[in-house]
Amino acid sequence: MKKRRKDFIRRFFLPLLMLGVLTFFAGCQDEMTVEPQNGDEPTTDPAALQLLVEQDSSLASFDVNYNEDGLMDFLGKTTEQIYPFRVGKRMRLVSRNLNIEFSGDTLAFGTLTKTFEGLLLIAASYDSTSSEPDTVIEKPFTAVITRNIIFKRIARTPFPMRNWIIAAISLPEGGTQSPNIDITKLTVFLPNGDTMVVDSPNEYYLRRGWGWWRRVPIIGRGESVTLRVELFSAYEEDDFVTLTYGSDRFGHHRAKKLFDLVSSTPVGDGFEKVYEQTYTTHQFPGHYHAIITAMPRQVVFDDSTPVESESWGIPYFVRP
Repeated sequence: MKKRRKDFIRRFFLPLLMLGVLTFFAGCQDEMTVEPQNGDEPTTDPAALQLLVEQDSSLASFDVNYNEDGLMDFLGKTTEQIYPFRVGKRMRLVSRNLNIEFSGDTLAFGTLTKTFEGLLLIAASYDSTSSEPDTVIEKPFTAVITRNIIFKRIARTPFPMRNWIIAAISLPEGGTQSPNIDITKLTVFLPNGDTMVVDSPNEYYLRRGWGWWRRVPIIGRGESVTLRVELFSAYEEDDFVTLTYGSDRFGHHRAKKLFDLVSSTPVGDGFEKVYEQTYTTHQFPGHYHAIITAMPRQVVFDDSTPVESESWGIPYFVRP
Protein backbone atom coordinates (compact mmCIF):
# COMPACT_ATOMS: atom_id res chain seq x y z
CA MET A 1 0.00 0.00 0.00
CA LYS A 2 2.81 2.42 0.93
CA LYS A 3 4.64 1.63 -2.29
CA ARG A 4 1.52 2.24 -4.33
CA ARG A 5 1.04 5.63 -2.61
CA LYS A 6 4.64 6.64 -3.32
CA ASP A 7 4.20 5.70 -7.00
CA PHE A 8 1.06 7.90 -7.18
CA ILE A 9 2.91 10.88 -5.71
CA ARG A 10 5.88 10.40 -8.02
CA ARG A 11 3.72 10.04 -11.16
CA PHE A 12 1.12 12.79 -10.56
CA PHE A 13 2.01 15.22 -7.79
CA LEU A 14 5.67 15.89 -8.64
CA PRO A 15 4.97 16.78 -12.33
CA LEU A 16 2.24 19.22 -11.24
CA LEU A 17 4.61 20.79 -8.71
CA MET A 18 7.32 21.24 -11.35
CA LEU A 19 4.79 22.76 -13.78
CA GLY A 20 3.74 25.29 -11.13
CA VAL A 21 7.36 26.26 -10.45
CA LEU A 22 8.09 26.73 -14.15
CA THR A 23 4.93 28.83 -14.60
CA PHE A 24 5.92 31.04 -11.66
CA PHE A 25 9.38 31.76 -13.06
CA ALA A 26 7.96 32.34 -16.56
CA GLY A 27 5.54 34.86 -15.11
CA CYS A 28 8.35 36.65 -13.29
CA GLN A 29 10.40 36.78 -16.46
CA ASP A 30 7.51 38.37 -18.39
CA GLU A 31 7.16 41.00 -15.69
CA MET A 32 10.83 41.87 -15.78
CA THR A 33 11.31 42.04 -19.54
CA VAL A 34 8.07 44.01 -20.23
CA GLU A 35 8.32 43.37 -23.95
CA PRO A 36 5.13 43.28 -26.04
CA GLN A 37 4.41 40.14 -28.02
CA ASN A 38 3.78 42.32 -31.09
CA GLY A 39 6.65 44.57 -32.12
CA ASP A 40 4.19 47.33 -33.14
CA GLU A 41 2.42 47.37 -29.78
CA PRO A 42 2.97 50.57 -27.72
CA THR A 43 5.31 50.28 -24.76
CA THR A 44 4.15 53.40 -22.87
CA ASP A 45 0.78 54.57 -21.57
CA PRO A 46 0.67 57.80 -23.66
CA ALA A 47 1.44 55.86 -26.86
CA ALA A 48 -1.26 53.33 -26.01
CA LEU A 49 -3.85 56.06 -25.48
CA GLN A 50 -2.87 57.63 -28.81
CA LEU A 51 -3.45 54.32 -30.57
CA LEU A 52 -6.77 53.75 -28.80
CA VAL A 53 -8.02 57.07 -30.20
CA GLU A 54 -6.74 56.32 -33.70
CA GLN A 55 -8.47 52.92 -33.77
CA ASP A 56 -11.78 53.98 -32.21
CA SER A 57 -14.63 53.71 -34.73
CA SER A 58 -16.89 56.20 -32.96
CA LEU A 59 -14.21 58.91 -33.01
CA ALA A 60 -13.04 58.15 -36.56
CA SER A 61 -16.56 58.45 -37.97
CA PHE A 62 -16.41 62.24 -37.48
CA ASP A 63 -13.83 62.85 -40.22
CA VAL A 64 -15.65 61.01 -43.01
CA ASN A 65 -18.88 62.89 -42.30
CA TYR A 66 -17.19 66.28 -41.85
CA ASN A 67 -15.74 65.85 -45.32
CA GLU A 68 -18.46 66.23 -47.99
CA ASP A 69 -16.24 65.40 -50.95
CA GLY A 70 -18.42 64.18 -53.80
CA LEU A 71 -21.62 65.32 -52.10
CA MET A 72 -23.17 68.59 -53.27
CA ASP A 73 -26.90 68.82 -52.59
CA PHE A 74 -29.37 70.48 -54.92
CA LEU A 75 -30.52 73.82 -53.56
CA GLY A 76 -32.63 75.44 -56.27
CA LYS A 77 -32.15 78.86 -57.82
CA THR A 78 -32.17 82.14 -55.92
CA THR A 79 -32.12 85.83 -56.80
CA GLU A 80 -28.81 86.73 -55.18
CA GLN A 81 -25.51 87.87 -56.70
CA ILE A 82 -24.71 84.31 -57.70
CA TYR A 83 -27.16 81.51 -58.23
CA PRO A 84 -25.97 78.38 -56.40
CA PHE A 85 -27.22 74.95 -57.39
CA ARG A 86 -25.00 72.69 -55.28
CA VAL A 87 -22.73 73.26 -52.30
CA GLY A 88 -20.23 70.97 -50.60
CA LYS A 89 -17.01 71.17 -48.64
CA ARG A 90 -13.88 69.10 -49.13
CA MET A 91 -11.93 68.65 -45.89
CA ARG A 92 -8.36 67.38 -45.53
CA LEU A 93 -6.92 66.57 -42.12
CA VAL A 94 -3.52 68.28 -41.88
CA SER A 95 -2.69 67.84 -38.20
CA ARG A 96 -3.95 66.13 -35.07
CA ASN A 97 -2.77 66.49 -31.51
CA LEU A 98 -3.83 64.53 -28.44
CA ASN A 99 -2.82 66.25 -25.21
CA ILE A 100 -3.02 63.81 -22.27
CA GLU A 101 -3.10 64.54 -18.55
CA PHE A 102 -3.01 61.65 -16.08
CA SER A 103 -5.09 61.83 -12.90
CA GLY A 104 -3.54 59.51 -10.38
CA ASP A 105 -2.95 55.99 -11.67
CA THR A 106 -6.44 55.09 -12.88
CA LEU A 107 -7.72 57.94 -15.07
CA ALA A 108 -6.42 60.05 -17.93
CA PHE A 109 -7.97 63.02 -19.71
CA GLY A 110 -7.24 63.81 -23.33
CA THR A 111 -7.95 66.83 -25.53
CA LEU A 112 -8.01 65.93 -29.21
CA THR A 113 -7.41 68.84 -31.62
CA LYS A 114 -7.72 68.37 -35.38
CA THR A 115 -6.87 70.99 -37.99
CA PHE A 116 -8.46 70.69 -41.41
CA GLU A 117 -7.73 72.45 -44.67
CA GLY A 118 -11.12 73.04 -46.25
CA LEU A 119 -12.36 73.94 -49.71
CA LEU A 120 -15.94 75.15 -50.06
CA LEU A 121 -17.22 74.22 -53.52
CA ILE A 122 -20.19 76.13 -54.95
CA ALA A 123 -21.63 75.02 -58.29
CA ALA A 124 -23.43 78.15 -59.50
CA SER A 125 -24.31 80.44 -62.34
CA TYR A 126 -24.02 84.22 -62.74
CA ASP A 127 -27.00 84.08 -65.10
CA SER A 128 -30.35 84.29 -63.33
CA THR A 129 -32.08 82.54 -66.26
CA SER A 130 -29.74 79.55 -66.35
CA SER A 131 -31.22 76.15 -65.57
CA GLU A 132 -27.88 74.56 -64.65
CA PRO A 133 -24.56 75.66 -63.10
CA ASP A 134 -21.90 77.02 -65.42
CA THR A 135 -19.12 77.69 -62.91
CA VAL A 136 -17.64 76.21 -59.73
CA ILE A 137 -16.47 78.69 -57.11
CA GLU A 138 -13.77 77.48 -54.71
CA LYS A 139 -13.22 79.09 -51.32
CA PRO A 140 -10.31 77.81 -49.19
CA PHE A 141 -10.50 77.96 -45.40
CA THR A 142 -9.05 76.39 -42.25
CA ALA A 143 -11.13 74.77 -39.50
CA VAL A 144 -10.09 73.51 -36.06
CA ILE A 145 -12.18 70.85 -34.28
CA THR A 146 -11.75 69.85 -30.62
CA ARG A 147 -13.19 67.16 -28.37
CA ASN A 148 -12.33 65.65 -24.99
CA ILE A 149 -11.76 61.99 -24.10
CA ILE A 150 -11.71 60.19 -20.73
CA PHE A 151 -9.55 57.06 -20.41
CA LYS A 152 -9.86 54.46 -17.62
CA ARG A 153 -7.32 51.88 -16.46
CA ILE A 154 -8.73 48.33 -16.46
CA ALA A 155 -5.60 46.23 -15.91
CA ARG A 156 -1.92 46.30 -14.95
CA THR A 157 -0.23 44.06 -17.49
CA PRO A 158 3.22 44.69 -18.99
CA PHE A 159 1.45 45.82 -22.18
CA PRO A 160 -0.08 49.35 -21.92
CA MET A 161 -2.49 48.82 -24.83
CA ARG A 162 -4.32 46.20 -22.77
CA ASN A 163 -4.47 48.31 -19.63
CA TRP A 164 -6.68 51.19 -20.81
CA ILE A 165 -10.06 51.77 -22.42
CA ILE A 166 -11.89 54.85 -23.64
CA ALA A 167 -14.52 55.41 -20.95
CA ALA A 168 -16.26 58.50 -22.36
CA ILE A 169 -16.03 60.99 -25.22
CA SER A 170 -17.31 64.54 -25.51
CA LEU A 171 -19.08 65.93 -28.54
CA PRO A 172 -16.86 67.65 -31.12
CA GLU A 173 -17.08 71.34 -31.95
CA GLY A 174 -15.13 73.93 -33.90
CA GLY A 175 -14.84 75.77 -37.18
CA THR A 176 -13.33 79.06 -38.30
CA GLN A 177 -13.92 80.98 -35.04
CA SER A 178 -16.28 83.48 -36.67
CA PRO A 179 -18.00 86.12 -34.49
CA ASN A 180 -20.88 86.33 -36.99
CA ILE A 181 -22.26 82.80 -36.58
CA ASP A 182 -22.39 80.88 -33.29
CA ILE A 183 -24.30 77.69 -32.46
CA THR A 184 -25.52 78.08 -28.88
CA LYS A 185 -27.71 75.03 -28.22
CA LEU A 186 -28.58 71.67 -29.72
CA THR A 187 -31.57 69.53 -28.78
CA VAL A 188 -31.68 65.95 -30.04
CA PHE A 189 -35.00 64.08 -29.99
CA LEU A 190 -34.18 60.36 -30.11
CA PRO A 191 -36.67 57.74 -31.35
CA ASN A 192 -36.84 56.03 -27.92
CA GLY A 193 -38.22 59.23 -26.37
CA ASP A 194 -34.96 60.40 -24.78
CA THR A 195 -33.77 63.97 -25.33
CA MET A 196 -30.22 65.30 -25.42
CA VAL A 197 -29.77 69.00 -24.63
CA VAL A 198 -26.29 70.34 -25.41
CA ASP A 199 -25.01 73.89 -24.88
CA SER A 200 -21.28 73.12 -24.61
CA PRO A 201 -20.22 70.14 -26.76
CA ASN A 202 -16.71 69.73 -25.28
CA GLU A 203 -18.26 69.45 -21.82
CA TYR A 204 -21.04 67.05 -22.84
CA TYR A 205 -19.77 63.50 -22.38
CA LEU A 206 -21.17 60.22 -23.69
CA ARG A 207 -20.27 57.01 -21.92
CA ARG A 208 -18.76 54.10 -23.84
CA GLY A 209 -20.42 50.80 -22.99
CA TRP A 210 -23.24 50.09 -20.55
CA GLY A 211 -24.21 52.08 -17.47
CA TRP A 212 -26.70 54.51 -16.06
CA TRP A 213 -24.83 57.55 -17.39
CA ARG A 214 -25.78 58.86 -20.84
CA ARG A 215 -24.34 56.72 -23.60
CA VAL A 216 -23.56 57.11 -27.29
CA PRO A 217 -27.08 56.95 -28.82
CA ILE A 218 -28.01 53.52 -30.18
CA ILE A 219 -30.55 53.88 -32.99
CA GLY A 220 -32.36 51.23 -34.99
CA ARG A 221 -32.20 50.96 -38.76
CA GLY A 222 -34.76 53.20 -40.45
CA GLU A 223 -35.49 55.22 -37.29
CA SER A 224 -35.72 59.02 -37.34
CA VAL A 225 -33.94 61.60 -35.19
CA THR A 226 -35.02 65.25 -35.00
CA LEU A 227 -32.45 67.98 -34.36
CA ARG A 228 -33.22 71.49 -33.15
CA VAL A 229 -30.37 73.98 -33.52
CA GLU A 230 -30.33 77.37 -31.82
CA LEU A 231 -27.76 79.89 -32.98
CA PHE A 232 -26.77 83.54 -33.03
CA SER A 233 -26.35 85.17 -36.42
CA ALA A 234 -25.20 88.68 -37.19
CA TYR A 235 -27.42 88.73 -40.27
CA GLU A 236 -31.17 88.92 -40.80
CA GLU A 237 -31.19 86.64 -43.85
CA ASP A 238 -31.58 82.89 -43.41
CA ASP A 239 -28.26 81.23 -42.67
CA PHE A 240 -26.94 78.20 -44.53
CA VAL A 241 -27.29 75.43 -41.90
CA THR A 242 -26.72 71.86 -43.05
CA LEU A 243 -26.70 68.34 -41.66
CA THR A 244 -24.28 65.71 -42.98
CA TYR A 245 -24.61 62.13 -41.74
CA GLY A 246 -24.52 58.42 -42.53
CA SER A 247 -21.03 58.01 -44.01
CA ASP A 248 -19.12 54.85 -43.17
CA ARG A 249 -15.32 54.75 -42.94
CA PHE A 250 -15.07 54.37 -46.72
CA GLY A 251 -17.16 57.49 -47.43
CA HIS A 252 -20.17 55.48 -48.59
CA HIS A 253 -23.86 56.30 -47.86
CA ARG A 254 -23.15 59.94 -46.97
CA ALA A 255 -26.24 62.17 -47.01
CA LYS A 256 -26.87 65.88 -46.54
CA LYS A 257 -29.87 68.03 -45.65
CA LEU A 258 -30.59 71.74 -45.32
CA PHE A 259 -32.14 72.83 -42.00
CA ASP A 260 -35.46 74.68 -42.01
CA LEU A 261 -35.74 78.03 -40.23
CA VAL A 262 -38.36 77.89 -37.45
CA SER A 263 -37.98 81.33 -35.88
CA SER A 264 -35.80 84.46 -35.87
CA THR A 265 -35.75 87.05 -33.07
CA PRO A 266 -33.80 90.35 -33.17
CA VAL A 267 -31.39 90.72 -30.22
CA GLY A 268 -28.80 93.47 -29.78
CA ASP A 269 -26.44 93.35 -32.73
CA GLY A 270 -27.91 90.25 -34.39
CA PHE A 271 -30.59 87.59 -34.39
CA GLU A 272 -31.36 84.49 -32.35
CA LYS A 273 -32.60 81.79 -34.69
CA VAL A 274 -33.99 78.28 -34.38
CA TYR A 275 -33.57 75.65 -37.12
CA GLU A 276 -34.89 72.09 -37.30
CA GLN A 277 -34.28 69.01 -39.40
CA THR A 278 -34.94 65.26 -39.20
CA TYR A 279 -32.78 62.47 -40.52
CA THR A 280 -33.45 58.75 -40.86
CA THR A 281 -30.78 56.10 -40.34
CA HIS A 282 -30.03 53.75 -43.20
CA GLN A 283 -29.92 49.95 -43.07
CA PHE A 284 -26.18 49.58 -42.48
CA PRO A 285 -25.12 48.94 -38.84
CA GLY A 286 -22.07 50.70 -37.42
CA HIS A 287 -20.65 53.89 -35.92
CA TYR A 288 -21.59 57.25 -37.48
CA HIS A 289 -21.64 60.98 -36.82
CA ALA A 290 -24.35 63.54 -37.54
CA ILE A 291 -22.63 66.89 -38.15
CA ILE A 292 -24.30 70.30 -38.10
CA THR A 293 -22.52 73.10 -39.96
CA ALA A 294 -23.73 76.71 -39.90
CA MET A 295 -22.54 79.45 -42.27
CA PRO A 296 -23.86 82.97 -42.93
CA ARG A 297 -25.92 83.15 -46.11
CA GLN A 298 -23.50 85.35 -48.06
CA VAL A 299 -20.73 82.76 -47.74
CA VAL A 300 -22.71 80.62 -50.18
CA PHE A 301 -24.56 83.30 -52.16
CA ASP A 302 -21.67 85.69 -52.77
CA ASP A 303 -18.61 84.76 -54.79
CA SER A 304 -16.09 86.75 -52.72
CA THR A 305 -17.25 86.48 -49.10
CA PRO A 306 -14.71 84.39 -47.10
CA VAL A 307 -15.85 81.22 -45.37
CA GLU A 308 -17.21 81.55 -41.83
CA SER A 309 -18.51 78.37 -40.24
CA GLU A 310 -19.17 76.51 -37.02
CA SER A 311 -19.76 72.78 -36.66
CA TRP A 312 -21.05 70.51 -33.89
CA GLY A 313 -21.19 66.72 -34.10
CA ILE A 314 -23.13 63.87 -32.51
CA PRO A 315 -21.83 60.28 -32.57
CA TYR A 316 -24.41 57.51 -32.84
CA PHE A 317 -24.51 53.77 -33.45
CA VAL A 318 -26.92 52.00 -35.80
CA ARG A 319 -27.67 48.61 -34.30
CA PRO A 320 -27.99 45.47 -36.47
